[in-house]
This record gives sequence, structure tokens and C-alpha cells, in this order.
Amino acid sequence: MLNNVSDLDSVFHALADPGRRLMLERLGQGPASVSELGKSLPMTLAAVVQHVQVLEASGLVRTQKLGRTRMCSLNLVPLRSAERWISERRAFVERSLDRLGQVLAETTETTDPPTNAGQPGLHPSEEETS
Repeated sequence: MLNNVSDLDSVFHALADPGRRLMLERLGQGPASVSELGKSLPMTLAAVVQHVQVLEASGLVRTQKLGRTRMCSLNLVPLRSAERWISERRAFVERSLDRLGQVLAETTETTDPPTNAGQPGLHPSEEETS
């Protein structure tokens, strides 16, 4: 669980990069070595290592050294916490928009001009005077 704003910030920072998102997608299939993560990306191994460090610092990825190979695995806990944070904001916005819709509907009902009984749709200022 994300304990504070800086944890949430680090998750969103990690997710902001398309290369890191691709790495996370790959890790969704199962653990992979750092070099395997970089195979399909147009970057050097040193750049891949830096991206993995960002993912690890955010908590989205766990790494483990196995001999000479650094293996990476996905940690979904910070992602679920970020998802919960987004859902809470979405719910607030949806409630606000629902309330706005109600207010606009009430305002429209109270400001609609009465129609002329003889000629529906005419505004009283458009009535014929005799």
C-alpha cells in the first residue's frame, strides 16, 4: 500500500515513460532478466538498467540477483494503490458532474418561457397584438 504522496508520485513517474510501461507489460507475463527486458527496446543496456532502477524505486518491480543475472518481477501492490487513488478521484468528478447536470436541468425548467396556448413554441414577445 502506498503510504504517502511521494510513493504515489514515484509510481506515476515510473508509469510516465513508455519504455518503462513496455517493461511492465513484459513482466506481466512473468519474471525476466534485465537484458531480456531490453531486447525489444531501442536503448542501451545501461539505459535499461536505469529504467529498471526507477521501476524498482517506485516499488512496481522487484529485482533479485541470481548468479550474474538480475531477475525482475512485477509487484502489483503499488499499481493497485494508484488505481484506487484514480478511482476515488473519478468517483468525485462523476458525482460533481451528476450534481451539475441536476442543477442545469432545474435551471432550464425554471427559465423556460411559457408557450402561447394558441401557437405552441412562440415566445410571448412574438405574439400577435390586435
